[in-house]
Amino acid sequence: MNFLTPEQDMWRDTVLRFMEKEVGCEYVQRCDSAREYPYEIYRKVAEAGWLRMLIPEDQGGDGGSIFEYALMCEGMSRYGFDFATAFMVSTFTAMNIVKYGTPEQRQKYLEPYMRGEIRFSISISEPSSGSDAASTRTRATQTPEGWKIQGQKLWCSGAAAENVVIAMLVRTDPEAKKHSGLSVLLVPNSTSNVDIRKLPTMARRATGTTEIFLDDAVVPTENLLGTANKGWDIIIGHLELERIAVSAAYVGNAQQAVSDALKYAHERIQFERPIFEFQVIKHMLADMQTTVDAARLMVYRAADMASNSIPCSREVSMAKLFASETLQTVTRQGMQILGGHSMLPESNMERYFREGMQATIGGGTSQIQRNIISRAMSAGQ
Repeated sequence: MNFLTPEQDMWRDTVLRFMEKEVGCEYVQRCDSAREYPYEIYRKVAEAGWLRMLIPEDQGGDGGSIFEYALMCEGMSRYGFDFATAFMVSTFTAMNIVKYGTPEQRQKYLEPYMRGEIRFSISISEPSSGSDAASTRTRATQTPEGWKIQGQKLWCSGAAAENVVIAMLVRTDPEAKKHSGLSVLLVPNSTSNVDIRKLPTMARRATGTTEIFLDDAVVPTENLLGTANKGWDIIIGHLELERIAVSAAYVGNAQQAVSDALKYAHERIQFERPIFEFQVIKHMLADMQTTVDAARLMVYRAADMASNSIPCSREVSMAKLFASETLQTVTRQGMQILGGHSMLPESNMERYFREGMQATIGGGTSQIQRNIISRAMSAGQ
């Protein structure tokens, strides 16, 4: 049974065709190997108008739904989750500007973003605050010149690319309680006294993840997003969209991992027959596909609820938990099926596996998702 409308089916197929004809697996592999940001395809995506999808019509966008956006994320991750990350991280902050930005901020940032001229990134974590994001220590003080920032941020995806504006969580009231006194500032990555270093991580090689050092960096007063000392509210809302998007992307990458493993199993001859004919391989692939299908349904449920403004923090965390662990599991099984060939970059499976290992950590660990789910269960939700 197909739960998608004809229009949604058509959109999903459009994205998959784009990935096959305009991008290709070799391009994604090359960006990963060289640790190069996918500028060429980012430009093509902008020219296709896809960056306009979630921006409301009255702000110059297409006013699409979160469900349609999830379908796009699923398709864009076909040849690797990291590739889709380049587009997803920009969208998260763009939507924060839609929701919390002043008219001047929307005018300044949204149209250039939709044209692909600027990108966005989100910076929450620090060396001492990962899952415990509210323990932010980076300080921002209001001065006559603007907000002066001092501190260090970590694991900021895409911040080292060209023309990036970083939505940065900072502490603006050190005397306030833990979740209070936090604000979000828009910090261009070209700002003086901002040192951004791309990290040599195992996964997320092309989009890149970074550490950022701020030594009295100053941004204008009008770069405050939303209300001062209310930044935690922005971050909480941001995480719901982020987790739906990444969950859909995990499913897209996991499906390709299964398809690649299935193709190899039919082609690889051992003991005078394709290894697919051995029951142990058949059953492994059957379990892999079953798990991916289940993950897809969980993602679609969360995306549909969010599209219809139905509270869904539990469902979003379930989707993120299950989809990330599915990507990790099926890529590990894919490595086993491909055997020695899986260790070669040209097999693609080792890239999928690396990104699967990151999936259960980035965007909220599996342990954090279980905390959210169990808390909702205790509350009777």
